[in-house]
Amino acid sequence: MSDEEESKKAMLAGRGSWHRFDRSIESVENAAREWKSQVRGIEKPWLCWHLSEPWTRIQVNIVRYYGWTPIVGFDPDCGTVQAPEIQDALVIDFNKYFGFKKMSMHFPLEFMHMWTERLAFWHSDLLVRQPLMQETSTLFSSVPDGEIAGTPQYGNGFFDRFAPRKHRMWELIGLTTAGASEDQFSKGLGWWRHFWMHPNCPNEKERKKRSKYYYDHGTGVLYWHRNYGGKIHKLDTVKFNEGHCTSISNPNYVKIKVEPGRRLVGKQLELNFDLSVVAERLGLSQFL
Repeated sequence: MSDEEESKKAMLAGRGSWHRFDRSIESVENAAREWKSQVRGIEKPWLCWHLSEPWTRIQVNIVRYYGWTPIVGFDPDCGTVQAPEIQDALVIDFNKYFGFKKMSMHFPLEFMHMWTERLAFWHSDLLVRQPLMQETSTLFSSVPDGEIAGTPQYGNGFFDRFAPRKHRMWELIGLTTAGASEDQFSKGLGWWRHFWMHPNCPNEKERKKRSKYYYDHGTGVLYWHRNYGGKIHKLDTVKFNEGHCTSISNPNYVKIKVEPGRRLVGKQLELNFDLSVVAERLGLSQFL
């Protein structure tokens, strides 16, 4: 394996891909015991993944306003959280026992049944208008254990809608419960990429069948819904796209080039979107 391939592999190990994960499940269980002790007593945790101080701050303020407790995890690339307003939230170093070069929110999300009973989450680059946020918060509070809520994605083009193996549950915004997470995990399914490589995949015949599906995050969750009767409260993905600040919504998006497998997403976010302008457009300036 070349140095470039080794570097890319190291970058992907903590980003939620079963084909790159190189630790034992026991090591995750050990770490999760500490996460569980930190969130004990919190009934409505909402995961805000820190990439940029200004964006994390506004997300934390919004989550608090709607009665949830912000749980702040962070990508090692972005350093530890410094802003006092964010430190007042519950900051968890999910990478403490692993030392990955990069970590995404998919890591603690996949194993949420090991450390909390209910977990809301959203992309670090997503903001939601107040009426929609209120509606979403209310729904998230009412989802029974064993069920989830989230945003489906039916491929990237018109004809993909007729290709079920390209569909997935997109982790743009959602809520999962311990019962659902544990059931998915036991069946070798979940939020991580390349879900057919999950260590709990029942057998080789099933692994081969699953390998024909889209590789990306959340495909395994939708597979759980369609093949095992898992209950999903599907949100209207289009409604949330308005506040999703990505390269898709910005034709002049500038990327920061670094080593293979590494993306400075937080710095790119700040470079390509003026948070004050986005917040004003969505009626969220009060949360800055």
